[in-house]
Amino acid sequence: MECTSWKNFKIGIFMGGPSVEHEISLKSGKAVYTALKELGLKVIPVILPKDFDTLADKLEYLFRELLEESGINLVFNALHGNFGEDGKLQKILEKLEIPYTGSDSQASYLGMDKVASRKIFKKSGIPVPKYKILYKKSNFNEIDFTFPCVIKPARGGSSIGVSIAEKKEDLAKALAIAFNYDDELIVEEYIVGKEITVAILENKPLPVIQIVPQQRFYSYEAKYKDRNTRYLLPAPINKIIQEKAQEQAIKAHHSLGCSGFSRVDMILNKESVPVVLEVNTIPGLTSRSLLPKAAQAMDISFPELCLKILKSALDKKGC
Repeated sequence: MECTSWKNFKIGIFMGGPSVEHEISLKSGKAVYTALKELGLKVIPVILPKDFDTLADKLEYLFRELLEESGINLVFNALHGNFGEDGKLQKILEKLEIPYTGSDSQASYLGMDKVASRKIFKKSGIPVPKYKILYKKSNFNEIDFTFPCVIKPARGGSSIGVSIAEKKEDLAKALAIAFNYDDELIVEEYIVGKEITVAILENKPLPVIQIVPQQRFYSYEAKYKDRNTRYLLPAPINKIIQEKAQEQAIKAHHSLGCSGFSRVDMILNKESVPVVLEVNTIPGLTSRSLLPKAAQAMDISFPELCLKILKSALDKKGC
């Protein structure tokens, strides 16, 4: 297939899916669909149901059938969390030789798994919080915790299942919440500092955004419900420190083998060191999302951003 004209493509916007981020994914997918439709591209919304992953043994067959019947030959992946962001969808599309947006299956898997990614960050000399790994079978009474500490599922996004345990008495509840979402947890040091994020587009860092939640941290509620959450862009941070944050972000992006775009979340600690928390390989594309905000600061409209992301999928295919 020639890649010189968008007329050659029927673009499937994949959204929804089986993860706890289903509703956020729908918002991202619908925003992308509207933007690409405005550009005159042939786009087909594909909403995956919440129970989609129960069909594991049939997924490849179902996708092959879907793509053949619809004529979709390019996928814009707006699926957040399990299945869409952890490499599973990517593996299927790679096998079917269908180009798709975002990083490949291996980088997607690493980005979703905070334990695996942090091991790579540490090897690459990228600062990360001190942390411990817990499993449901762990004997918590034999583990020494420093409070306050942050408890989070090892896999997942949108800060779902994340809590701060201020003292020992808070630990059991925080662990119970996180174990609802994963059998493996990370307990990490609570770092006092500024919450920042750097989006990557076309493998280059965009401007630093400082996030100022009115809650204790940038929780799910702060991200999607609290209208008082503030996003400072340009961030009121020394230019040299901002450049350092951008350097760490692109280093983290490349260390996992990510391509095209991503978003790297960090804490700027008291020593002004950007400490990397995670790399989001399918960052949100809603009206409140941070990648679009950073792109807008570079005079990149939302439709143009979506088109650049699409082009990155074709770049991987050598088009």
